Amino acid sequence: MPASGNNDRICVGVIGAPHGVRGLVRVKSFTETPADVAAYGPLTDGQGRQVVLTVTGHAKGMIVCRVDGVTDRDGAAAIKGERLYVARSALPPTVDGDEFYHADLIGLTVETADGEPVGSVRAVHDFGAGDVLEVIGAEDSRAVVLPFTREVVPEVDIPGRRIVVAPPAGLLDEAEPELEAAR
Repeated sequence: MPASGNNDRICVGVIGAPHGVRGLVRVKSFTETPADVAAYGPLTDGQGRQVVLTVTGHAKGMIVCRVDGVTDRDGAAAIKGERLYVARSALPPTVDGDEFYHADLIGLTVETADGEPVGSVRAVHDFGAGDVLEVIGAEDSRAVVLPFTREVVPEVDIPGRRIVVAPPAGLLDEAEPELEAAR
């Protein structure tokens, strides 16, 4: 699950485009079971305001929800892009060494098995084929995306705040300078 910038809250979803004219919205859920986005307790938005969701269906890889207080398409459009957070304490514990919340990975130092610094995790993405780590370079602003697999990421040490990687040959040599204009 993506980070909130505050480890006391975990981002469990983001509101997408309106669905119809009666105020329904599409929600991209970051929970293991998408419909559980509203099942862990009270949700809040980026400003800490409570958001009450009712899941009503599915549409194009997203869930469709009613948001309390949103009654029309304009209201739904106004909240597009709003991130949804839940208290970390409401979520189940991770399985040691096998599961991680994205929030726990962001900011970790990344190094090779030889201890050579690679950078730090800036983001964790899932574009449909599994999670990838976006790593920003230790020496410069070069960014590289690494598959988050056991083969490429053999060790994640949350208490030690580091990740050990074994990238495919040449991957780190081919990292492209980050384009700030794209952000």
